Amino acid sequence: MHNPLFRTGAWIEEGYQRNISGRKTWPIRKTLELALEHVEELPRERQRRFVRCALLKSAQWALDGRKEIPRVEEFRRQFFVHLAEMIQGIREFSNVVRSSDCLYKLNSSFRTLCLNRSAIGIENESRIVDSSPPKLILTSPPYPGVYILYHRWKVLGRKETPAPFWIANTLDGNGMAYYTFGDRKTNLRQNLSGYYEQLLSAFTSLAKIANQDTWLVQMIGFSDPSWQLPGYLDVMKAAGFAEVRFKDLATSSDGRLWRCVPNRRWYAAYQESTSATSEEVVLFHQLT
Repeated sequence: MHNPLFRTGAWIEEGYQRNISGRKTWPIRKTLELALEHVEELPRERQRRFVRCALLKSAQWALDGRKEIPRVEEFRRQFFVHLAEMIQGIREFSNVVRSSDCLYKLNSSFRTLCLNRSAIGIENESRIVDSSPPKLILTSPPYPGVYILYHRWKVLGRKETPAPFWIANTLDGNGMAYYTFGDRKTNLRQNLSGYYEQLLSAFTSLAKIANQDTWLVQMIGFSDPSWQLPGYLDVMKAAGFAEVRFKDLATSSDGRLWRCVPNRRWYAAYQESTSATSEEVVLFHQLT
C-alpha cells in the first residue's frame, strides 16, 4: 500500500472515483489502482477484459451495499477466489458449448450464438432471421416502480459511485432511465408510461421471432402489484404474448409462482413498499 502510484487524472476529474476515497474506502481504491496498472501488461485484450471483470466482481463485493468495508488483505484473498471461480466457470461453459455445437454440425441454426444488442429490432438481425424460432425466451426485465441501481454502486449504503465504469475502462454515457426504462425522479405513474413504451417495443420484437412453440418466461417484481401487474400483463398482451398459469407450480392463490427476494441489500428494508418489493413473480407466456 506504500508503493508509488501514477493516478489517472482524467478518471478522477470526471468523477469516476467519487465516494471511494474516504477514510474507510481509500485502501480498496488504491489496491484497484495498483492492480489496474498491471492489467495493461497482459499480452491479449481478452485477458485484460477477463481480469477487469474479476476486479469488478471483487470491487462490488467489497464496496456495494455493505455496512463495513473489508480490509485490503480480505479483498486480495477474495479477488483470487473470484478469479479461480471465473476461470473454472469459463472452462466449463466453453466445454458445454463445444459439446452442444458438436451435436448440430449439420444444422448451423442450432449452434450457440452470443449477441450483445438490444432486444428492440432483433427481428431484423440477420443471424436471428436465419435461425429457427427459439423454444425458450428467458428474461428478467427491469422491475417497474422498484428502485434498483444497475449502473452504479452504493458505498456504505447511501453514496453512489460510478467506479464500475472506471474499472471496466469505459465511459458511462447513459442515465439511469436507460437501464430501468424510467427515471426514479419522475412521478411513479408517469415513469411507468415510459417504462411500458420500452417494454412494448422490446417484446413486440421478441414476438416476431417466436412461434406457437415458444415459451417466454420472466422473473419480475413490482412496487405495487395491485395495479402494476395488470398493467404489465396488458402491455405483454399488446406485444403479442398471453399469460399461462400453472396451478401445480403456484405458491399463491392467484395461481402464480411468487418467491421472496434472496440476498436483499440491508438498506432496502428501510425503503417504502417493503413488503411488495421483497417478492418476485415468475410469469409464463405464449403467443396469442
